[in-house]
This record gives sequence, structure tokens and C-alpha cells, in this order.
Amino acid sequence: MSLTIKDIAKMAGVSPSTVSKVLNNYGGINPETKRKVTEVIQKVDYQPNFSARSLATKKSNLIGLIYAGKINVDMTHPFFNEVISTFKKAIGQLGYDIIMFSNEQFRQDNGSYIARCRHFHVDGCLVIAGEEVEELIYELARGGFPCMGIDIELTGPRSSYLMTDNVNLSRKVVEYFYLNSIREIGFIGGRRDSQISNLRKQGFIEAMNQFGLIVKDEWIRYGDFHEDSGYRAMKEVLKSKSYPEAIFCASDLMALGAITAIKEEGLKVPDDIRIVGCDDIAACRYSDPKLTTVKQDKEKFGKLAAYMLNDLINGTSQLKPVLIDSELIVRDSCGGRELSRGEESERIQSAITLGLKS
Repeated sequence: MSLTIKDIAKMAGVSPSTVSKVLNNYGGINPETKRKVTEVIQKVDYQPNFSARSLATKKSNLIGLIYAGKINVDMTHPFFNEVISTFKKAIGQLGYDIIMFSNEQFRQDNGSYIARCRHFHVDGCLVIAGEEVEELIYELARGGFPCMGIDIELTGPRSSYLMTDNVNLSRKVVEYFYLNSIREIGFIGGRRDSQISNLRKQGFIEAMNQFGLIVKDEWIRYGDFHEDSGYRAMKEVLKSKSYPEAIFCASDLMALGAITAIKEEGLKVPDDIRIVGCDDIAACRYSDPKLTTVKQDKEKFGKLAAYMLNDLINGTSQLKPVLIDSELIVRDSCGGRELSRGEESERIQSAITLGLKS
């Protein structure tokens, strides 16, 4: 027979409301009373009914996980998979479980994420950006529901988002090439309508202009962040009259595809063309050659998302968006080692000096 709060209260000699307060960690309870109730709960291994507890506390301790967009990254994407893994651990330590929303049938029915969140009594949502994001996602945020976005700008009264500083990320790549006397550089981006890809392209072009480097249209191509598209885009670049000294790809998967395309043309990485990717997925360390990449701090993404979402759920409003810095990891695909801070400063000063003399 399943025990109820009334049964526990009778066994402990207290009221049902006192048992409820102990279960939900309310303050103002006599320590001795709390001890007696806790001992009874542990002795009979009492597990409170989830639905009843949710009604009493107005909280379910459930987080909705939404992979947004008609083209979404889901659990197979190496970067987001690591972010979610860290988020799951951090949010679990805060007392939450995760329920994942499928948006396939939901999109067809033109349903409401707000209605769905209410149906499952979730306390808040983590939204992972995809492509062609449904307007319903933004309605959820604007409606005042606690939401944290990863790579998607959510601006509701109880929403915020995390994003890598993508413009500065690309600047680091171009600056690295410039400091290593590489002047002819191409770019392979994601989809043309991708906000993340366009920010990386913006940073690339701004840095190229800053250093007086020529941006060649035939060396700029687009994919969809996945390996096959990087392969096809690199094939297009290699059809031009001349090929660049280096290519910056907006994702590691596209960079790996680009390396395959280069090898098929009888060229070598990095001897003929240097390649830099973005994300620092595990495959970078095992590819041939090992891939130079811009590392996004996946652990920081996951932890910040958990803590900020918890604050939004518990009443903190207007949390400002956070742009997270990145780190260039130099490996074999650029044929060199990462410069120390001293060496980098010397090269920057030399470049400035030469510019002044000319």
C-alpha cells in the first residue's frame, strides 16, 4: 500500500502541512520536528507523489530541452552534445530533471510551446539554435516563460542567451594567419541565412580589411556546417584560377570535409593549403592532419546555461546575454605551433613598424 503525506504525519505526530514543508525544504520549522519527520520518511522510504508535490510547490523541477528550427542540430552534433552533457550535470545538481520536446509533429500542428510547457508543468526551457527557427520559440520567450538560448537571441522578460563572440573568433584566425605571413585566405561558412555563420563571416571580412588583405569572392563559399557541405564547398574553391594559401571553415565538420577535397585534388594540408576549423570537437585531435581550430568553451556554456536558467526560474529578470570568448588551438593542419604571448607581441609590433615605414 502506498503511503500518503497524512500517513507520514500521523507516524511523526505532526500535521500534514508540516510534512509538506519538510519535503519542500521550507524554513521556519523546529529542528527537532524536522528531524522526527525526516527519520520517518527515511525509515519507510517514502517517495512523494510527483503530481501532488508539483501542485503544492508550483514547481515541477523539470526543464524542457528544445532543439529549435526546421533544420536542427539534435543530439548527434558533437559541439552541442558536449554542451548539453555539461548542462545536464549542472542542472541536475540544482535539483532538476530534463524532458526533451520533439518538434516534428508539433510543427505540423502549428502548436504552441507555451501550451506544451504548461501541459508538462516545466519550470523553464533550454533552447538550442537550429536553422529556420519557428516563430513559436520567440513567442515562448516573449510570453514571459523562463528560457535560456544557446546561439539564439531570446529577449523575453525572463529570457537570456549565451553565444560565442563570433566576430572576435574570426579575427583571431585572420590575425594568426597574418602573423605567420599568410595573406591569401578563403572562407567557408554555414548556410547563407545562418546568424552564427554571418557573424563569423563579418569578423573574417573586418579582420581582412583591417590588415589590408584582399577578400576574393571566388574563395568564399557556403555549406551547412556538416562535413559533406565542406567537401563540396572546397571543391568549388579549387575550381578557381588560383587557390588560397589558407581556408577558414565556420565549423570543424566542414573543415574535415575540406581536407578530404584537397587531398583528392592531389594537394597537401598544410603544405599547399592550411585549414582552420571551429568548435574543437574530439575528431580534430585524430584527423590527418590534426585540425587547427577555434575552441569554444563547451563546459562554460553548459554551466552558465544551467545557473542562469535557474536564476530566471527563481525570479531573476533581465539577465543580460553573455558572449563567451574563444581560443585558437594550433595543430598540424596549419603546419606550425601556437605563438607564445611574447612572440605574438613581437610579431604584432614588427608588423606595425613595417606598416609605419611603408
